[in-house]
Amino acid sequence: MDTTNKVNSLFFKLIQFATISVFLGRAWQHWRWDAPYRALLWDEQWMSNIVAWLFGLDWQSYISSAQVENVIQYGIKGIGVFYLSCAFMALFIKRAPKLGRYWLGLGAISLAILALLYCKERFFSIGQFFEYSLQFGSPLLLIYLTINSIISNKLLRLIKIAIALTFTAHGLYALGFYPRPVHFMEMTMNILGVEEERAIQFLNIAGILDFVISIGMFLPWRWAKYCLAYAVLWGTGTTAARIWAYFDWEWLDYVLVQWLHESVMRFPHFLVPLAVLIFLSKIDYSTNKF
Repeated sequence: MDTTNKVNSLFFKLIQFATISVFLGRAWQHWRWDAPYRALLWDEQWMSNIVAWLFGLDWQSYISSAQVENVIQYGIKGIGVFYLSCAFMALFIKRAPKLGRYWLGLGAISLAILALLYCKERFFSIGQFFEYSLQFGSPLLLIYLTINSIISNKLLRLIKIAIALTFTAHGLYALGFYPRPVHFMEMTMNILGVEEERAIQFLNIAGILDFVISIGMFLPWRWAKYCLAYAVLWGTGTTAARIWAYFDWEWLDYVLVQWLHESVMRFPHFLVPLAVLIFLSKIDYSTNKF
């Protein structure tokens, strides 16, 4: 296998692993914990007429019904099983490429809908949706790579856009443009061992750097490579932080049950930039412009 084929194969495997990871993480979330479907299903303005038409129930009866709640709970678990099947489909996609493409396409749509629900839950903060760009984008990228063996300049630009959207959205929260999540502060304070003021300063710097690398990835390679390398490191750090910040040997089982999936579903945040960094490190820049 020549160098080009080796690099392409590694690129495919990294995207494949990213896709498997996001589906495994989301599967565990849906099976063991919860997901924001009630942000839609319990929205009276959006759903009251639909509920009355479909089920003949008034709104109060609907939201207080134990049967309805059970249906929602089983529905969430069912989506978790679907995500688990998507992870297996991503693993064996080369053995069933056509079925795998359709199945992962449905998985990507489901992840995008989930991102929209998180966006709605956060009062339609558009950054909340785009923070998940690499998560719902990874299955789409894997679908593309099963059809096309050539990694084109256009594809790489689209991937960079997805990376930039993810990190820019993260930066908006880190800087406090949107209400800064409490767990951002908790993780920073726990990991660095600092007080709130220092944690805010750290997050402000991190947010600025998120913007810098989001722009810098589109600069000539001599600059872009450092931005991509930072994206890999920072993506790895924010992924590991979910476990690192709350790690305790005495409560290891609890930490893993509650936080491991939060890390696993974020593997695309460093695996996708890593795939791009490795690929671009091996090509001839005299014939490629980005």
